Amino acid sequence: MAVLGNLLIICIVCADRHLHTPMYFFLVNLSVLDISSLTVTVPKLLAILLTQSNTISFNACIIQMFCFAVSVEVEFLILTAMAYDRYVAICNPLRYTIVMNKRVCVLLAAVSWVNGLLEAMPHNILTAQFLFCDSNVINHFFCEIKEVLKLSCTDTSVIEPLTYGEWVLAVFIPFLLTLASYVFIISTILKIRSTEGKFKAFSTCSSHLTVLILLYGTMIGVYVLPTSGDSMKSNKLVTTLYIVILPLLNPLIYSLRSKELNVALKKVIGRK
Repeated sequence: MAVLGNLLIICIVCADRHLHTPMYFFLVNLSVLDISSLTVTVPKLLAILLTQSNTISFNACIIQMFCFAVSVEVEFLILTAMAYDRYVAICNPLRYTIVMNKRVCVLLAAVSWVNGLLEAMPHNILTAQFLFCDSNVINHFFCEIKEVLKLSCTDTSVIEPLTYGEWVLAVFIPFLLTLASYVFIISTILKIRSTEGKFKAFSTCSSHLTVLILLYGTMIGVYVLPTSGDSMKSNKLVTTLYIVILPLLNPLIYSLRSKELNVALKKVIGRK
């Protein structure tokens, strides 16, 4: 359902020229990321459940960690670009088409993808060089970086500064930029005198804000809050929310809140 929902978003946006706008361009990127995060982890999990063969090769584990890290980091950056798009649309509406032109949108998306790849690479290259001799049982349903590092008999303190730097670049800086965008957005909305105008302005960014809250909430639950043996089950549950539930909810959130997307969907169904 999650894959089909995101594929539907991609097909509708590509098929309808009225949706060839910056917001829907970034939404297509977000749908691609949702499909990527699903295909990186869920097929192997389903294979384990069906065949009861709960093993994965070391190389496949490293690749899974890398692809998952890239999808997470690029998603934060794409959502930051979407926050900037909403900022320009609400705070500088008359200059929107000039500022958010096609070249700028492609550049923002390209920087997000390339930056995500570069940020995830050093961490995974170092992890691949570590020795794993204590145990080969990962206490998770996929190769999650924290759980894999627990199995290493090499001193992993060398990777801690890199982890901190990656967290700052991939999460903290995008969070600050997104927060700054919404501070300006909210201050602009509050200056609008009519209630109808305020509601209309807020509705243009409500879907994006909902996705942001869900994403940052799950990431904080998994990687910021301290985990113990007792909280590992809840950690896995929160991770499942990010990997499976969020990619399912994202198309629903945007389609329910977007009149243009609903109209385009009805057109496609009518043609069929």
